Amino acid sequence: MPMSIVDKAKNKAEEVSGQAKETVGEKTGDRDLQAEGRADQSEGAMKQAGEKLKDAGGKVKDALT
Repeated sequence: MPMSIVDKAKNKAEEVSGQAKETVGEKTGDRDLQAEGRADQSEGAMKQAGEKLKDAGGKVKDALT
């Protein structure tokens, strides 16, 4: 099953939120907020990659059957 639009939007929102947190942390000198922002960005990106892998696996399965 292809990755849903809702999942894509949620994952992208998490990445964008992380970018905002990181930027605010940089501007205010809050290293904890910077780190939290980077972690949010990474988590969103990893979720996107995992969903894309599932999509690709499904396509391979469909091609073999």
